[in-house]
Amino acid sequence: MVWGDRKVTFRRVTDAAAFPLDAPAVLVFAFHGDKTVLADIQGRGWCVPSGRIESGETAEEAARREAWEEAGIVLDRLAPFGATIEVKDEQPDRVLAVAFVGKVAQFTDFAPTVESHGRRLVTQPELSECYYLWDRLTEAVFGAAWGLR
Repeated sequence: MVWGDRKVTFRRVTDAAAFPLDAPAVLVFAFHGDKTVLADIQGRGWCVPSGRIESGETAEEAARREAWEEAGIVLDRLAPFGATIEVKDEQPDRVLAVAFVGKVAQFTDFAPTVESHGRRLVTQPELSECYYLWDRLTEAVFGAAWGLR
């Protein structure tokens, strides 16, 4: 599928041992009951908590940090879910981000910051109305994540 100006796909990877280790970023699909947590990120709008993996940090540590920084949530269970892959015709595929699915253990006091203007809980039908870039790929990934919650 085309996502922005890139040809991108999402590959399910649920075995931690097979999880790509060369990813530069993480995506966090965090659930609380029958709703998912979105963050209002500067320049994007409502989306899942996400961000770069910092030097010396594991992907899971980055996912937990980004969830806390961008949405003020502490995650309980967190499991590998898949990877967003940029597909290039004559070059090796490149991992753009690894994704995790998890459950919210706690909501912390959360004050808007320069990076994140807030958080909200949304139902599955509400996603297409508020997600910053809703397309077939985003819909398919959310559908799969919803099934794992």
